[in-house]
Amino acid sequence: MMIVTIDGPAGAGKSTVARALARRLGYRFLDTGAMYRAVALAGMRHGLDLDQPDDLARLARRVQLRLEGEKIFLDGEDVSAAIRTPEVTAVTRYAADNPAVREHLVRLQREAAGRNDCVTEGRDQGTVAFPRAECKIFLTAGAEERARRRFEELRMKGEPVTFEQVLAAQRRRDEEDSTRAVGPLVPAPDAVEVCTDGLSVEQVVDRLEDIVKKGLGIGD
Repeated sequence: MMIVTIDGPAGAGKSTVARALARRLGYRFLDTGAMYRAVALAGMRHGLDLDQPDDLARLARRVQLRLEGEKIFLDGEDVSAAIRTPEVTAVTRYAADNPAVREHLVRLQREAAGRNDCVTEGRDQGTVAFPRAECKIFLTAGAEERARRRFEELRMKGEPVTFEQVLAAQRRRDEEDSTRAVGPLVPAPDAVEVCTDGLSVEQVVDRLEDIVKKGLGIGD
């Protein structure tokens, strides 16, 4: 079994390149960030007070989450699009900062990986979920570059946001992710850092594929 972890801040392009890398390698793709978003969505739909961590943890253990290819299902419903709205993004931190939720979802992530070759992306994959992964990558990009990518994505969806709003929200999220008490966003000591500034998706995937192959002793 080969596990490739890709961690990094919001907007670094983790999901896009992880999907592409998994397809290229023929590995399974695990979008673990989608799991936290799905728990947050479930909390919203059940009308929970998200400031009550025990309630959200109980709900997380009760709902059914399933990763299937590039989709995520919540109690049998495909919520792949629903979890990407600004409303869900704004409250995902309640799930991500909840120690009991993180413990439960990390267990689900390990079960989902099973004995498959996987590319898994998130915030703590190389440090917490899969600390013994054979290949760890920390993907990053400049703050304005990441905000620009997110702004363009939202603009294409017709979301009424400004670049300044996206940048401010991203800076708040970076601060929250890096100072989180459980599973903070930090590179694993043995992770290879890759900056995506100025690179196309194809170029980034080429670099990551090269890193994986070198880790496997393939090629030069």
